[in-house]
Amino acid sequence: MVFWLTTGILALAVAAILASALLRNRETEVAPEKYDLNVYKDQLREIEQDAARGVIAADEAERLRTEVSRRILAIDAKMADSSRSEGGPRGVGRVAAGVSAVVLLGGAFALYSELGAPGYGDLSLKTRIDAAEQARLNRPSQADAEAQIPPSTSLEATSEYSDLVQKLRGAVAERPNDLQGFMLLARSEAALGNFTAAYAAQERVISLKADGATAEDYADLADMMVLAAGGYVSPEAERVLQAAFVRDENNDVVAYYRGLLMAQTGRPDVALRIWDRLLRNSEATDPWVTPILEAIPEIAVRAGVTDYSPPALANAPLRGPTQQDVESAANMSAEDRAQMIEGMVAQLAERLSTEGGSPEEWARLIGALAVLGRAEEAMKVYADGQEVFSDNDAALRTLRDAATGAGIGQ
Repeated sequence: MVFWLTTGILALAVAAILASALLRNRETEVAPEKYDLNVYKDQLREIEQDAARGVIAADEAERLRTEVSRRILAIDAKMADSSRSEGGPRGVGRVAAGVSAVVLLGGAFALYSELGAPGYGDLSLKTRIDAAEQARLNRPSQADAEAQIPPSTSLEATSEYSDLVQKLRGAVAERPNDLQGFMLLARSEAALGNFTAAYAAQERVISLKADGATAEDYADLADMMVLAAGGYVSPEAERVLQAAFVRDENNDVVAYYRGLLMAQTGRPDVALRIWDRLLRNSEATDPWVTPILEAIPEIAVRAGVTDYSPPALANAPLRGPTQQDVESAANMSAEDRAQMIEGMVAQLAERLSTEGGSPEEWARLIGALAVLGRAEEAMKVYADGQEVFSDNDAALRTLRDAATGAGIGQ
């Protein structure tokens, strides 16, 4: 209540200052006509003094008095008209002052209700990090998360496949130490969408392998657990990820889920760093690339990075003309076809400069510009590409080959 009262008083004070500026009496400003009026009055006094001393003749003094008086009457009439018209602007000023006050007060409170957090003070970075750590330590368990997932039916499968999985379940129940059987059961249950049963089988696989369990075994288990919890990384799944990380710090599946864990527990800054590094070492076809690209713009904003651009991905599919574009080009005149090519090259250049792209796309742009006779632009693209892929030897070779073929290589 104190917060709203304080902010309300401050907003009213600002509104009052604005209203005062709009409604300030314009009479405090000296109009040009008043200056003229004072000048003419001085002239009348000078005429009377000159006439009294005999400097000017009486008839000349009378003529000058008449002329100056006429000018004074004209200014008086003009000032009267101005005073009668002041009501309009003053009324407009009152309306403007009222509108400004309403907009200031209403807009400020509406904006704060949308973006602010009434009742909470400003939090330091350390306080927010501590709060995120507490949220991570006290988050729901795997069982609690699975209990919140609505029951789902298994994915459709042929009756023969379902019968085989059912027989496999019975077989491993009779042979609890059958490693190959449990490995096959874990994959089969996951293929059917039975992720809870899948990770139970995978846990048995790791138990049977004991010290021989690999990072991939633990990563598969974490994957099944997260899927069973509807995409939530539980404390139990986190422990599994840590076991995988200890065995292989460069496991990509582990990196993806560690980033997801940080995003879910109030550490978007850490998630951004993990996912950005993962993207830089990924190919476009890797399964984690699509979900990361969908989520990372928001993660970047939450982390305070407003100008983040995902890195270029290796082996990204080239975007080129569609079959319809090709068919349309065949029916174009040479001039129209040239314009279409120019437009496609411009679009590719714009996309690479704003979104990034694969080395092959950069190479294609270099070649296209060279063919169009725009060698200087091709050289600039080549230089920009070398900077973008400065830590990727394979990409640099692709760019160098394209530049050499275009006749601009150094």
